Amino acid sequence: MTDHPASPCTGTCTLDPLTRLCQGCARTMGEIMAWPSASAAQKHAILAAIGQRGQSVSVRSK
Repeated sequence: MTDHPASPCTGTCTLDPLTRLCQGCARTMGEIMAWPSASAAQKHAILAAIGQRGQSVSVRSK
């Protein structure tokens, strides 16, 4: 995994007060802050975590 995936940011950067997840991309604040310096493997892991959250958390769109 050497290819860095694109950021999942949708521009809807608001943390949900209950889930503490971004309402646009479903990342935690820690994941958002880590993204710029994360390795490709770490970014793929974050994307996998987002995918798992998608099954249990509804991310609101704009």
